[in-house]
Formats: sequence, C-alpha cells, structure tokens
Amino acid sequence: MLRVLHVGFGPLGQRIVSDLYARKLGRVLAIVDIWPELRGRALRDFVPHAGNDVPITASLDDVLAGGAFDVALVTTSSDLARCAPTFRSLLRKGLPIVSTCEELIFPWLRHAGLAQELDTLARSCGGRLLGTGVNPGAMMDTIPVFASTVCNKVERVQVHRIQDATTRRLPFQRKIGATLDREAFARGVGEGWLRHVGLGESLHFVAHYLGLPFDRWEESIEPVIASTAMTCGIGAIPAGHAAGVSQLATGYRGSTPVVQLVFQAAIGQANPHDRVVITGEPNLDLTFTGGVHGDVATSAMTLNAIQSLLAAPPGLHTSATVPLLRLARGG
Repeated sequence: MLRVLHVGFGPLGQRIVSDLYARKLGRVLAIVDIWPELRGRALRDFVPHAGNDVPITASLDDVLAGGAFDVALVTTSSDLARCAPTFRSLLRKGLPIVSTCEELIFPWLRHAGLAQELDTLARSCGGRLLGTGVNPGAMMDTIPVFASTVCNKVERVQVHRIQDATTRRLPFQRKIGATLDREAFARGVGEGWLRHVGLGESLHFVAHYLGLPFDRWEESIEPVIASTAMTCGIGAIPAGHAAGVSQLATGYRGSTPVVQLVFQAAIGQANPHDRVVITGEPNLDLTFTGGVHGDVATSAMTLNAIQSLLAAPPGLHTSATVPLLRLARGG
C-alpha cells in the first residue's frame, strides 16, 4: 500500500485524502499545512474513515527528516512560483510528486526557467513531478489530445467547459466571483485573484502536442450576470451581480483561430456540459452531457495519476509524457 505524504490540507486536499482511503489506494503517513486553524488537529478530525490520528504539522522539513514515503501529493497553490520551494524540498529527497498546481500543467508558458530548474533537479535526484487536475489537466487539454489518436490530421480544436458551480466547493465559488457586483468583480480581476487559472496552460498544451502553432494568443474574462436573485454557498446573489465567470482563450494563426477554449462557471448555470470539437480527418464532436464535476474529477485525476508517474522516468512531466492515465484500483 502506498505511503503518502500530503501537503496542503484545505477542502480539496481533504477531499483527495478522503477518496484515497475510500478507494483503498494508500495510507497517509504525514500531513503538512501552514494554516494556524489546523494546528493541533489530526487526520481523523477531517476524514473519520481514515482510522488514524496522523497529526497535521506546519514543518515539511521535520516530516522529510523523519519519514519514508512513496509519493507526495501537493494541493497548495495555483501559482508555480509559490509551490516551487515545496517542490524543491521534495525532489531533493527523490520523491515522486503529483500536484494540482494549475500552472504546472504546462509550466513552460509562464515559468520556462523554473521548469528547466525543476526538471534538472528531478533528474539529478531521481524525483518525478507532474501537474494534474480536471481543468487544466483533463477536460481542456489531456482529453482533446488523446481524442486526436483517431485522427489522421487535426486542423483546429475547440473546447467548451460550461459548469454549474452550485455544487462546487466554496473556495471555487469565491474564485469565480459569485455574489460580487460589477465593480468588485473588476477589482478582483485587476488584482489577479479572480480568474480561472490554467486556461493559457491548456491552450499551449493542446497546441504543443498536436502541432498547432499560433502567431498570437489572447484571453478575455467577463462576469456572468445573474438575471434574478439567487443564493449560493458563500451568500446571496442579487440580480445584476456576478453569478460566476466567463473566460475565452484563443490562439490565432494569422486571423484564423486554431485552438479556442471556452470556460464558463456560474451558480445556476443552464445546460452544463463539456464538449471537445476537433476539425480534421475525421471531424470529432464529443459531448459530456451534464458536465464533469470539477471536485470529483480533480480528486480522481490526482489519485489516478500516481501509478503513471511512478512508472515514468525521473524528471518534470505532463500527462502526455507519462504512461496513459487510467482508473487506479485499490487493494
């Protein structure tokens, strides 16, 4: 059974650990989180069916000095630069790392130098590093690339991810700007915290692995405005306030869009679905009716990626450079 180190024990981290035990995929030997509210708490307080009292500690160095692990799961930040110190510490110990850091899905877009550093460190120490999740990590990048295996050629890719955020975890509802008026929404966008992170990474992932280079790319973000009053997990949404976010990323060759990603997540979103459209030989149009639930799928992708990463050589990886991800079966 896998010996797991888990770093970052917020709502997503708790979900992943809960699923790890429910699926009998491993055992958590240590949990690291810096939030003072978790100090003195234990795994059993959050995941009763785990059946053990592993304490939550703030010191990664102490954990690494005293334990042996098969894999580390890191669910701390979307920002690769913020995650980098944690990755360095784990890679120096030769550990395989699966992380939900969105910028790690295709780190060469915004952090080419850091990506090279982490790859070199991983190779020299025998470690492995992989970013995964549902989006980015699956629906808008890995799945379109995998779907192309039945094509002789691909000329254009469009992906639509339309989500009803009503059942999503509260941090996600905050991140998409639910409840905010237009001015507060605009401030959040300007401050950089209000956005779906990873759309650009998915765009470049698809372009890179399908050989669809573009001359320029652009990304837009707008609020989805509630037409009637509603409520969500973080509060009331008056009519005229934001129920969520709509983002569009497009890569152009000349004036022609060759890769286009549409992301919309809002409270009460009608007709949620995921759709991949490939123009090529043959044309493909894949629709996931009802959409793929982000929290369920992010946890599943994280856990299902472990064995594929363990089977890969040392280094910095993407989901296209490790053996095919698939459902992991517990013991």
